[in-house]
This record gives sequence, structure tokens and C-alpha cells, in this order.
Amino acid sequence: MRNPARHTLSVLACAGALVLTGCSGDAEPAPGAAPSEPVTPEAAPDYDVALSEPVEDSVYPDVGDPSVDALHYDLDLTWDPDARVLTGEQELTFRATTTGDTFQLDLGEPLEVTEVTFDGETVDFEHVGKDLVVTAPVTADERYVLGVDYAGTPEAVPAPTMRGDFSDTGFTITDTGETWTMQEPFGAYTWYAVNDQPADKALYDVELSVPSPWVGVANGELTDRDDEDGVTTTTWHLAEPAASYLTTVAFGDFEMTEDVSPSGVPITYWVQPDAPAHVMPGLRTTPAAIAWLEEKLGPYPFDTFGTVVVDSDSGMETQTMVTLGDTDYTTSPAVVLHELAHQWYGDTVTPDDWRDVWMNEGMAMYLQGMWQADQDRRPVDAVMDEWARFEDEERALAGPPADYDPQSFGSGNIYYGPALMWHELRQRIGDDEFFRIMRAWPEERTNTNAGRDDYLPWLEEQTGRELSAFFDAWLLGKRTPPRG
Repeated sequence: MRNPARHTLSVLACAGALVLTGCSGDAEPAPGAAPSEPVTPEAAPDYDVALSEPVEDSVYPDVGDPSVDALHYDLDLTWDPDARVLTGEQELTFRATTTGDTFQLDLGEPLEVTEVTFDGETVDFEHVGKDLVVTAPVTADERYVLGVDYAGTPEAVPAPTMRGDFSDTGFTITDTGETWTMQEPFGAYTWYAVNDQPADKALYDVELSVPSPWVGVANGELTDRDDEDGVTTTTWHLAEPAASYLTTVAFGDFEMTEDVSPSGVPITYWVQPDAPAHVMPGLRTTPAAIAWLEEKLGPYPFDTFGTVVVDSDSGMETQTMVTLGDTDYTTSPAVVLHELAHQWYGDTVTPDDWRDVWMNEGMAMYLQGMWQADQDRRPVDAVMDEWARFEDEERALAGPPADYDPQSFGSGNIYYGPALMWHELRQRIGDDEFFRIMRAWPEERTNTNAGRDDYLPWLEEQTGRELSAFFDAWLLGKRTPPRG
């Protein structure tokens, strides 16, 4: 997630993220049964890797619907930069988690829905505010295909934050008609119909069209690019499931530069020709950052990595295609490493509720602190001592890391306190054991969601220690616990 810039010493930005994932194979998610009947397993593609257990979020309950388990989004988006109009055709393959006559998704109010189909037949719907309510009977645990056609000028929505580097989330349009998206803790619904809650991961295939020479960028692997009749069309495939806040789409005059990590991970940088001079040198630290993180966390968890640089002051760890603003801060080596760290902590293992965003930010922040210590050739203790000087202030401002003020999303309390906590745990159990469990968690929980009710007992089991008082003090205490 976007990292707080209030203290710039060795602390750098964290990106929250949008990501577009794709399903495996080329088969279209076509229904194989009669209209208004569930798609049979024999006829439907195998999207089981995207099965989730959606929940009503405890911090932001007005977004998302636990009755829908999204499995695969197929998005066909066309951007007209002159008219500022986004035209979308989407198909969503989903599993119903309850039985009923209606279900709903999130979709931004400025987008006008022209047709909704359910397993190939046109059905009734209501679109009031951000709620798209579809009238169609569903049965728990059955799978269906929903089609939504829409168009309009997307609008970003206010963010529940006190941060200085962003005030809204979602689809953002620049003065020149270029666009980008960052949507944490919500806002994906500003540009497609989505179950916009982190517990619901899905696969994505995305086709983007825009007048040439502009190009559309999304998450995952670029599988095709076509420039014809003055229009550039790109197709993107994300082979691993992603939460909606980790999806990203950007339209602009981007040029692609290719790179590769020492371990062979393909890397692309999407940067505008007139980008500031500091941008590419910062991005070029990516291969070394991947190598450093792989030593600590194991192999990079996805097939590809990329960065798209946009006209923003912030950044997001959008899955496989990080979205960074073009400032010297957001493209600095420390921010690049921080957002890469999220690919393990936050992207392949994602919190199932926003109360546990500390699980993402604390570990990414601690890894950033370790990296900064390496760069400065000083003990990590020294970095932690610097952060400890203001951690109590952050906690007092926005609340404990795991019980924060919902209107203070993304404040420093979810970064520094948990980072200090991990350092204290490391000192308690020793380096060998700490680095073993740091690596084991994303390896064991690849492509899943988890919360503190999963994570904290797992840590106690791994360490063989009773740590409930330790975690309660660091995550729920109103004051910074004493350090060892």
C-alpha cells in the first residue's frame, strides 16, 4: 500500500495496488447450460484456484458483497481520451455463496449500464449509487456468468485517509486525458463491476484499446499488442488470482523497456518519453531488489513483474505491475523494493479484512528497513531506533495498527509499529528461526487470503511459543510497548 511520506529518513512509499489477473488457458468462460441455469463444471473453465470465502469487511462494510465469489473477470475496455469516455464490456464468472433472487456488485455511479446478461439472457437490474443489483435466481455453490455493458466518464471516489499524497481512489483522469488507477482500500468499482473487497480474489483477462500512439497497461503478462487503424490494442493475462484493490489499468503515451532479474524474472518498465530524469535509474534497481528479496523470501511468486509510472504523488503494489507516481520519492530504490516486497506480503497472501492491513505493511516496511540498513552499512537496530522515536506519535494519531481509525487509512501506525514488532520477535527467537518463518508464510499460503486469526496461531505453532500477549501489546496497545 501507499507508504507514508511524513518521515522520509529511511522510510519510503508503499503501494496499495490494483492488479489484473488472468485465467489459465484460452477458453472463453461460456456457459454450458441452458439460459438462467448454472454453468456446469464440464462446460466451465477451471477457475478453482480463484475460489474464495468472501466476507463483509469489518472496517469498510459498505463495499463488497459476501454473497458473490468472483472467479474470473474478462474485461474489454476502450478509452477515448478526447471525449473522456470509458466503454466497457465485461464477463464475470462467479460462484454464488447464498441462494436468492438477487445479488449485487459495486460499480461507479457515473458509468451508465446499458445491458446486463445472466448466463446469456438479458435480465433486469438496478443501478443506484455504486450498487448494481441484478435480478436473477442463484443457488449457493453454483457458478454463473454475468455480462455487463457500460460506458461513461469514471470518477475517483473520496479516500478515508489523512494522508497528504492522495485524497481519492480509483480511476483518475489527467488534464491531458491520460488515466491511471490506484484503489486501496476500495475504488476498483469506479471502472468495472466488481466485488470490491480484499477477501475475494479472482483471475483476470483484460483487453485495452486506445487511440495510437497511446497504449493501455494492466497487470500480468502482455500476450498481444496490435496497432491497426489508428488504435492500439493490448491484451493482458494474469495467471494468479488477485484482490480487486491490486488491479491496475493505465492509458497513456507509455514506452516499454524490457529487463530481467538475475533469477530470470521478465521485467518491463512502462514510462512516458517526457518522464523526469530520475525515473529510469530508480526503476533499473528492480533486478537487484528482486535478488535481495529472493534471498530473504524465496523465489518471486509470480511469472512476470512490471512497473507503470504515472502522474501521481503516490504508488501502489498492484500485483505484478506496480503503479508508481513519477516523483523522485516514489521511484526511489527504497520504494521500488517496498512495493516488490508486497508481491510476497500482500499480493500472493492477501488479508481477508482491512483490519489486518498491518500484515502487508509491517513486513514490507521491515524488509525496507533491513534493506536500508544494508545500503547504509549499519545495523538494522539503528534504523529501528530511528523509527521508534516517532512510532508512538503515529499510534496516537491514527490508533493501534490492528484497530485503527477507519478515517485514517494508510497512516504510519500500520507501518512502523508492526515493523518494530517484527524486529522484536526476531531478537526473541533468533535470526535462523525468524528468517525461516518469514519465508515459510508466503510459500505455504500462495494465492490465498488470511487474517490475524490464521496468522498469529500459525506463528505460535511455528515458534513453539505463547505470543498472544506480545502480539496484543504491539497490535492493539494504545502505546508503543517497551523494546528489548
